[in-house]
Amino acid sequence: MAHIQGKTVLVTGGAGFLGRHVCDRVRALNPKALVVPRRSEHDLTEQAQVRALLERTRPDTVIHLAAVVGGIGANRANPGLYFYENAMMGIMLTEEARRHGVEKLVSVGTICAYPKFTPVPFREDALWDGYPEETNAPYGIAKKALLVQAQAYRQQYGFNAVTLLPVNLYGPHDNFDPTTSHVIPALIKKAIEARDAGRAYMEVWGTGSASREFLFVRDAAEGVVKATEGYNGSEPVNLGSGKEITIRDLVLLICELCGFRGEVRWDATKPDGQPRRCLDTSRAKEAFGFEASTDFRRGLAETIAWYEASQNTARTASPVHHMSWADDVSVGAPGVLLHRQP
Repeated sequence: MAHIQGKTVLVTGGAGFLGRHVCDRVRALNPKALVVPRRSEHDLTEQAQVRALLERTRPDTVIHLAAVVGGIGANRANPGLYFYENAMMGIMLTEEARRHGVEKLVSVGTICAYPKFTPVPFREDALWDGYPEETNAPYGIAKKALLVQAQAYRQQYGFNAVTLLPVNLYGPHDNFDPTTSHVIPALIKKAIEARDAGRAYMEVWGTGSASREFLFVRDAAEGVVKATEGYNGSEPVNLGSGKEITIRDLVLLICELCGFRGEVRWDATKPDGQPRRCLDTSRAKEAFGFEASTDFRRGLAETIAWYEASQNTARTASPVHHMSWADDVSVGAPGVLLHRQP
């Protein structure tokens, strides 16, 4: 069954970092309508508002990207908020989608759901082998609970709910707010500011020994849409590049690409987070033919160029305040009815 072409598709978080690229790809597949709800109109943590949204739009397919997210500092400062809002959004949306006869729900989870000491590469079967890394456990467990809900609803109601587990995303339009951003945008901002100020050094949290895997945002969007069209299984599926880099090497690469030639000083009193992150991506390839294609250095260079251009534009533009949800690893997710076929 086609889940996009000729269908009404609702994308939560559809104007955010990942969401805008997912919507572009959905739009290219000729949906009947593409709906992106605004938080000002529909609070997805409130069941009555979720119900009203689905009654008004009557989607055939729902892609759930909206989340409340941030880096290590934001997770440490907001554990209750991150648990509650992420859990409630997903629980309410899944229940009301089932009640309203939605044909398919694709929910984007998080790699933060994996145990702190998961053997590398992370295989989906290891998801329940331990407790997540402490600084982001509330967020990771909230998302993991939605996987349980999806599987339970499939078992009891025959509801086609699919769960994807993307690794850390990066790319143009990422969140560069230093209080909530993830590691790549935070480092890019720090390196450019240090370069422009002529500083002799810049300070980075942790020891640099932890490793991470990153997925370019357009690749991630391709994976989400491929899964929406081609995967109908109950088991979660990793979305990643399958390539690992230490934070120390990442910092050096970003400094090189940003043109910062000063010293990097490591603050070992700050947490490293999970020791290693790198995914086994074979299930995505086998189940719906997804493989990441963007070279990491090229993707970083594009991200840096976008950020510098956006900063130049911001200096000449009037300030505008946006209040919105983030989608996973993103800054914003307001939205409107974007596209409707006649």
